[in-house]
Amino acid sequence: MTDTVDQIRREWVQTHPHVDTAPIEVLGRIQRIASICNHRLDANLEPHGISRSEFNVLSALARAGRPLRASEVVSTTMLSGASITKLTDGLVRRGLLDRQKSDRDGRVVLLALTDDGRTVVDEQLPRRLADDEQLIAGLTADERETLAGLLRKVCAALGD
Repeated sequence: MTDTVDQIRREWVQTHPHVDTAPIEVLGRIQRIASICNHRLDANLEPHGISRSEFNVLSALARAGRPLRASEVVSTTMLSGASITKLTDGLVRRGLLDRQKSDRDGRVVLLALTDDGRTVVDEQLPRRLADDEQLIAGLTADERETLAGLLRKVCAALGD
């Protein structure tokens, strides 16, 4: 069985035979899978008028189960602070998020899901997970566990 990454690696070997292209075997596939997953998620979210980044912000708040500071959303979404500000402005305007002052410190602004924001997550999360399941349906439970463990090891080596 061959794939796009095999073809890319063969092309690099032909044009740059002195360069070790072995990392493409793993990282090329990770990037390819991420690209395909992102494209599919974008296509699923577009009819509902929400972007992948907006969904990531809403999801971070839904997972936390409580209002979060923007910096906490940044750390769990890997989006920049400037992006979070722009995204949350739009989500607040559309009624999916609220900004609240912290009870403990009035200077701190918290981001909170509205009922409409929670509805978006509750509707879209099962769709996303069903789509993700289709992508890995060809793997056995043991293969999934092995792959997850190996990817976890790579993430840990990156300090994640």
